[in-house]
Amino acid sequence: MKIVREVTLLSCGRYAASREWKKTRASLHKAISEVDWPRGSGTFTIYPEREGNGVTPIKQGLMVELARQGWKPEEPLDIAIPKKPGKLDAVLYTAYGPVALEWETGNISSSHRALNKMALGLHKGVLAAGILVVPSRALYKFLTDRIGNMDEIEPYLDLWRSVPCENGVLEIAVIEHDATSTDVPLIPKGTDGRALR
Repeated sequence: MKIVREVTLLSCGRYAASREWKKTRASLHKAISEVDWPRGSGTFTIYPEREGNGVTPIKQGLMVELARQGWKPEEPLDIAIPKKPGKLDAVLYTAYGPVALEWETGNISSSHRALNKMALGLHKGVLAAGILVVPSRALYKFLTDRIGNMDEIEPYLDLWRSVPCENGVLEIAVIEHDATSTDVPLIPKGTDGRALR
């Protein structure tokens, strides 16, 4: 899998300038680049059927690798009290505070919730960094209908850039397949609420 675009919405304070953040970011991007399909192939090849492929199995491949690196999958954090905004897909605890990752498997409203959750965590000083991973336009047309994607987030980027931040990073990584082929299987769809994912 490849990262075709990196968008930095917030970058401020000691952690953003630290060697630890650069190392964590590089390690995360390497893990994303190693997500493959079919599993074990070493490259990400998608069956080019509109809305034909699921998304959850893609995320699961990354979660396995991040767990090996010390990230905690499905980790709850007290970002908003008394109401908690739900678990984060993965969290890495650092000397500067937690780094959160959200991998988009829901619709566009899910993308907004993920960015809002992480922006709030940065604003409150709970998170050191937050990264949202979303598909590019070229990839999302082959995935579950209405999956969150960069094109639909784009008009709102200035809103997240305006969040007051004393220390931390908020980024979006835009992912895309390496190739298309009708010789690979469709990525299976699971269930996420009422929608097939």
